[in-house]
Amino acid sequence: MSIVIIGGNDRMIYQYKGLCKEYGCRAKVFTQMQGAMKKKIGNPDLVVLFTNTVSHKMVTCAVSEAKKFNLPLTRCHTSSLSALRGILEEHSRCKNCNGCSGC
Repeated sequence: MSIVIIGGNDRMIYQYKGLCKEYGCRAKVFTQMQGAMKKKIGNPDLVVLFTNTVSHKMVTCAVSEAKKFNLPLTRCHTSSLSALRGILEEHSRCKNCNGCSGC
């Protein structure tokens, strides 16, 4: 399973990736806007948006890509490891994002 994390703290990139690895996921983390972010998002199984630590431009880019490719998008206000763990628990339990409360 692949996950794209938008937002979060720069110093926690490796912790985010490590936690995703514990759940058997590959993660791409974008804490700052990059020029070709739309192209780098790809086609993940889940897009996680940490809304407290992200610019409006990154939010609009992530949301438009998620809508365009019908990707499941989960928004979370906090960018902590426990918040990400909760999202991963919910998603790994669900396996089908079409009806899940977090998506």
